[in-house]
Amino acid sequence: MSLQYLHTMIRVGNLTAALDFFCDKLGLIETKRYDNERGRFTLVFLSAPLDLDRAKEDKAPLIELTHNWDESEYTSGRNFGHLAYQVDNIYETCQALMEKGVEINRPPRDGHMAFIKSPDGISIELLQKGDHLEPEEPWVSMENAGSW
Repeated sequence: MSLQYLHTMIRVGNLTAALDFFCDKLGLIETKRYDNERGRFTLVFLSAPLDLDRAKEDKAPLIELTHNWDESEYTSGRNFGHLAYQVDNIYETCQALMEKGVEINRPPRDGHMAFIKSPDGISIELLQKGDHLEPEEPWVSMENAGSW
């Protein structure tokens, strides 16, 4: 199984204040932004200055700030979201993990994304490298398990 570390996601209640801290004060650089009107959220990806060239090629780990428009405060621990890894084949990776006793909390029904959890409850997102794979069984029919 091959993995490439992608990003760490944290939820922020005030995107302006978060960008002021991470960019203006800490010195990270915004590399991309995604606004989703339907889902009512904004994703902002930040790179360390020395990783900027690699980040433009999707080869450097990033921080993903997730701003849910209708939430402004998170309780302790709720603001940390997940770790994300890119995999060569989402189905093979999930099958290998299941064979090792790992529960797939959010199956890759879309051929693109799955979630698992560490023994301490840390969510880990697995993302298909490149294009989505064609949806296939047993993944399409598999229900979510617990939270992710």
